[in-house]
Amino acid sequence: MVSCLSQKTMAKECAITGKSTNVAGGYSNRTRATQFNHTGKRRQRANISRRTLYVPELDKKVRIDVSARGLKTIQKKGVYKALKDANII
Repeated sequence: MVSCLSQKTMAKECAITGKSTNVAGGYSNRTRATQFNHTGKRRQRANISRRTLYVPELDKKVRIDVSARGLKTIQKKGVYKALKDANII
């Protein structure tokens, strides 16, 4: 089984789309009644899961961390073409 997880040592990131975390400001409805926003910042994490995909052209299984958007891309393009475009294969 081929694994592309050893290629990246960064935080969780989608192998297809490159999505990872995002830092955004929290927002409270109470902000409308006050002068300042005291909610601070929070981290928005991408919807990433580890999947094992079978690539029929190579007759191999590939295990990748992929986001929900990445799975839709794989479904649209096909496994081989999506992985090739992302330079995984």
